[in-house]
Amino acid sequence: MPSPLSPLLRAASSLLGRRRDAERPATAPHDARRDRVTGLLSRAEFDLSLDDAALDADRKGQRFCVLYVDIDNFRLVNDACGHEAGDRLLAEVARDLPASAGPRAVAGRIAADEFALIVPGDLPAGHAAAASIAASLGRPHSVEGREMRLTCSIGIAAYPTHGSRPRLLSHASLAMRSVKLAGGAAHAEYSVQMGTDLREQADLVHDLRAALERQQFELYFQPKVDARSLQITAAEALLRWHHPQRGMVSPAVFIPVAERYGLIGPIGNWVIEAACRQAAAWRQQGLRMRVAVNLSGYQMRQDDFAERIEQALRRHGIPPARFTCEITESVAMEDTRATQQAFEHLRRVGVHVSIDDFGTGHSSLASLRRLPAAELKIDRAFVSDLATSADARAIARAIVQMAHSLELHVVAEGVETEAQRDVLVEMGCDELQGYLFAKPMTAQALALWADDDGPAHDGVFRPSLFEETKPAELPAGR
Repeated sequence: MPSPLSPLLRAASSLLGRRRDAERPATAPHDARRDRVTGLLSRAEFDLSLDDAALDADRKGQRFCVLYVDIDNFRLVNDACGHEAGDRLLAEVARDLPASAGPRAVAGRIAADEFALIVPGDLPAGHAAAASIAASLGRPHSVEGREMRLTCSIGIAAYPTHGSRPRLLSHASLAMRSVKLAGGAAHAEYSVQMGTDLREQADLVHDLRAALERQQFELYFQPKVDARSLQITAAEALLRWHHPQRGMVSPAVFIPVAERYGLIGPIGNWVIEAACRQAAAWRQQGLRMRVAVNLSGYQMRQDDFAERIEQALRRHGIPPARFTCEITESVAMEDTRATQQAFEHLRRVGVHVSIDDFGTGHSSLASLRRLPAAELKIDRAFVSDLATSADARAIARAIVQMAHSLELHVVAEGVETEAQRDVLVEMGCDELQGYLFAKPMTAQALALWADDDGPAHDGVFRPSLFEETKPAELPAGR
C-alpha cells in the first residue's frame, strides 16, 4: 500500500525540479554547471544533486552515502611541478573518481583538491567505494616526468543514518578531517564525537592565538654534550605553553594544531626571536653555546623565513655559526623547489643545519651531499634499543660511518642509560643528548647549572665545538 507521504514527496520533488529549472537559465552553457579544471559537477550543482538523491531515497525507502575526499599533501605537487601540472593531475584524478566509486556514483569538486561523491547504498557500499578510490589514487601518476603515488583522506556519511540532508556534506567533511588529524591515508565514517573533538580543537586554536598575545609561551633548553669529554657544548630550545586553565600543554598536542591552522608561522617566529634573545643574554653572562631551534615544513616553505632568522641573529648579535636549525629528515628530503630554495637561503645566512630524526625517512647519499647540512641526529628509536638489539646497533653504526664519510657531525638523541652512552661513544658518535645528562630546563636553571649554583651534576660547560664542523658548501652550479 502506498505511503500516505508519497503524494507529499512527489510534490516536493516537483517543486525541487521547478526550482532547479529556475536556477539554470535556458541560455546558460552546459559548462556553467561543471568545474572548469576537472569537468566534474560544480559545488552548487553537486548540492542540487544531493537534494535529488535525498528526495529519491525518501520516496523509495533507500539509502546512500556521501564521500568527502581530500588528496593528502597535494600542495607539494604544486610546489614541485607548478600549478598547471597540478591541475592536469587533478583532471586525471577526477576522470577516475566516479568509475572507482561505482557506475551510479555522482562526483563533484568542492574546492581545490577536495571532492565529494554520492554513492548509492548503505555504509558497506560507502566503505567499499572509499577503499576503491584510495587504491585508484595509489596507482602511479606521471607528472612532469615524475612518478607520483597519491594518498587521500576520506570521510563517509550515510543518509539518513548520519543526519538530515542539510548536514550530510558537513558530516562527511568532519569525518574526513578526523582522518587528517590521524595522519591521513585512510577513511572513516562520521560519528557524533567528531564534532565534539573539532569544537575542542577550535577552542585550542583560539587559545593559541591568545597565547601569542599574552606571552604564555616559554622556551626550555636541553643540553647536548661532547661524547668524548662529556662537556656541554650546545642546548636545544624546546617550546612550552603555560595555559591558564589547562596548565602545561604538550607540544605534541598544540604543534600539529598550529601547523594545521596556519599558526606555526608566527609561533615559529616567536621561537627564533626568543632563542636569539636568550643566547645573547647567556653570552653576556659568559655562557657561550650553540643554540638550536626546530623548523617546521611550513616555515621552510615561507619565502622570507631565512631572512627572518638572519635579522633576528643580527638584532641580538649572535654569530650565525653559533645558531643551529634542526629540520626533520622527512622535511629535508621533500623534493620541492621551495625546500631546495630554503636550504640555499640557510647556506647563504651561514647557520648550522642539522637533519633531525635521521633514519626514519628515505635519504640517499646523493641527496645528503646536496644539502648544506653539518650535522645528523640519530633518531631516538634506534638509540633506545642499542643495548639489546643487534639490528639497532648495526643501523646506528652505519649512520655514524656514513655521516663521517660525508664530514658530518653526528648527534644521538634520547640517550637514557650508561649502556647506550658507552655503545655510542665506541661507535664514534660526536655529541649526545638525553635524560642521562639532563632533562629540558628553564633558561634560568641552565644558567645556574652552568655556574654550579644549581642542582649537583656531572656536566661541565665549555665553548662550542662548532669550529670542527663547518657547514658544507653546495656543489658548484646548485
